[in-house]
Amino acid sequence: MSLFSGLSEKLNHIFSKMTKRGRLTELEIKQAMREVRIALLEADVNLAVAKDFINKVSEKAVGQEILKSLSPAQQVIKIVNEELTALMGSTNSKLNVSPTPPTVIMMCGLQGAGKTTLCGKLALYLKKQGKRPLLVAGDVYRPAAIEQLKIVGKKAEAEVFEKGQGNPVKIAAEGVEYAKKYGFDTVIIDTAGRLHIDENLMQELENITKAVRVDEILLTVDSMTGQDAVNVARTFNERLAVTGVVLTKLDGDTRGGACLSIKAVTGKPIKFSSVGEKLTDLEPFYPDRMANRILGMGDVLSLIEKAKEAVTEEEAKKMEKKFRDNSFTLDDYLEQFSMLKKMGGAKGLMEMLPGMGMGGKVKVSEKDVDEKKIERTKAIILSMTKRERTDPSIINYSRKMRIVKGSGTTIQEVNQLLKQYEQSKQLMKMMKGKHNNMRLPF
Repeated sequence: MSLFSGLSEKLNHIFSKMTKRGRLTELEIKQAMREVRIALLEADVNLAVAKDFINKVSEKAVGQEILKSLSPAQQVIKIVNEELTALMGSTNSKLNVSPTPPTVIMMCGLQGAGKTTLCGKLALYLKKQGKRPLLVAGDVYRPAAIEQLKIVGKKAEAEVFEKGQGNPVKIAAEGVEYAKKYGFDTVIIDTAGRLHIDENLMQELENITKAVRVDEILLTVDSMTGQDAVNVARTFNERLAVTGVVLTKLDGDTRGGACLSIKAVTGKPIKFSSVGEKLTDLEPFYPDRMANRILGMGDVLSLIEKAKEAVTEEEAKKMEKKFRDNSFTLDDYLEQFSMLKKMGGAKGLMEMLPGMGMGGKVKVSEKDVDEKKIERTKAIILSMTKRERTDPSIINYSRKMRIVKGSGTTIQEVNQLLKQYEQSKQLMKMMKGKHNNMRLPF
């Protein structure tokens, strides 16, 4: 199940009924809003937040200019989109940066929310921004927490400052001094978590903020815990003056309640969302893009950003030249799958297209985007010789049988791949004739 799929499908079902009616009465809009309210509550959105949201949308939606417009249903959807965006914070909220380095970021949260892994993800994200982050091991209680931070630090190619099972307040202070001495511009402090909020935990975090000038207090919350995540955020914020929230496990079977409630309940913005287990699976949170995805309108901007990150300009130009020269080989075909994987996989990308995936008009099912089928296609190509990949026309029946045995596939699958490849080449040939200034969308 995809992020918010349940909520998205319900909202789109409600709005599709409105669209079919054409003109709307005030009573019909109010009935639709009651259904939206139920959908929000079933998605575990905070009761007060859901009630306030419906009141705001209803007030705008029953205006005479909406009821008399040519497409009142579209106007109502536009209002819902705007209010969803406002509910989640309106605009992307960037990290606070200290005018005098290093910028100090303290990560906090309960155990199991993915805080330590998030430290590595954030370090890698900042490195891509040209920063030089230092990870500080301040979780001295949980078994193997320091070792876990070292592992994610190594993967992110970020140095880890640790002093073993010492005093976490002292370790944090010494880590910041170490960063100043050796030219690190950002310090990310991993702090201890608990299975639940307790006084000792909060006191320790408060003591760190007194010992160190902290520029950013990021609270990690598990989005799959719904309203529990919102309650955790409220409690942490009351004691620590949290500056931002990071939602983890947004790729899981989450109903969306935490994402849609946290900003309204705490007043603090969601700054990042974690959408997978890999260190690269951290995204800045854009309320408008998330609202679009919830309503099945796609997220083209994020799709473009993923493409730019996955494909270098040099790679794009190289592929463009192959398209122009019609010299696209099966090796290049194979390379496309690697690019696709770097961008988050076929299904994830499909869901970012308008009208696809989460409640959109075109449903993306496991059958439509079979990742296993992609792996089988790769196996077929990898079972070919270099010459066969460069010139597939030489692949006769005996060669096909060898490829079948090597890839563990069928003769039909090999034939299908070769047919798709030829169709791709024909399409490129046609595009070359029609569009001499063709550019790849990367």
